[in-house]
Amino acid sequence: MAVAIDLTLYCENARLLAEFWKTALGYVDEVPAARYATSEESSARLDLPAGGADDDAACLRDPEGVGPRLSILRVPERKTGENRLHIDVRVSADGTAADRWERIRTEAARLVRAGGTILAAFDDHILMADPEGNEFRVTAASR
Repeated sequence: MAVAIDLTLYCENARLLAEFWKTALGYVDEVPAARYATSEESSARLDLPAGGADDDAACLRDPEGVGPRLSILRVPERKTGENRLHIDVRVSADGTAADRWERIRTEAARLVRAGGTILAAFDDHILMADPEGNEFRVTAASR
């Protein structure tokens, strides 16, 4: 039996990354306190300081309820190395290889306009970074 997962992304600016990832994934805001009885419980569960700023954290969810929840939490440390886990933003695998590559390029361009950066292009994907340098790939979905 498969289990549901949530992903957590540490950052310096939770609001900036929340806006980027909402654009990238088509996700919507989920108010963290909605999962807990009080805002204090929410802060404790997310390991945030009590009375923290509104931009210390953001929680996003797939509006269809299919994808994992994404929690974005501000931490004092800067990103210092390569990600140990990355997100694949997948476009449709329909059509020819040229069709797929054009969809990959179009999606990468859309994410550049949203604040992402292209790092490198490979035969089957484009490596990108979000506004804080977290790497992700734009690739075609599995058939």
